[in-house]
Amino acid sequence: MAQTAAGTQTILQGRPVKEANAASFGVKYPTFIVVALVLMFVALIYVGSHIRMTKTEYDIASALNTKENLLEEQKRLKLELAMLKAPQRIEDIAINKLQMSYPSAEQVIVLKQARK
Repeated sequence: MAQTAAGTQTILQGRPVKEANAASFGVKYPTFIVVALVLMFVALIYVGSHIRMTKTEYDIASALNTKENLLEEQKRLKLELAMLKAPQRIEDIAINKLQMSYPSAEQVIVLKQARK
């Protein structure tokens, strides 16, 4: 080792100075780790929200499909109700199954409304 006249500078013979190499990167490893963790966290939030959105879309599609099926069933039931309430059907059941018939003229009694 050699010293200059001022005694402040040390020169190492045959050995490169490593202090300059460490400062050449500019960013240290902990900073890279923090940036990587932040980016991974943001990516996880994005993927999680995308998965939730896709699940919600499937739920909406399922609910719309169920609604369409129920509307079709409602139309079918309304048509069936109209057919069951048809006067011709009721008359046919009364005559054929219940053995009923129209009343004769002697069986009809007409009541007059009493005045108050």
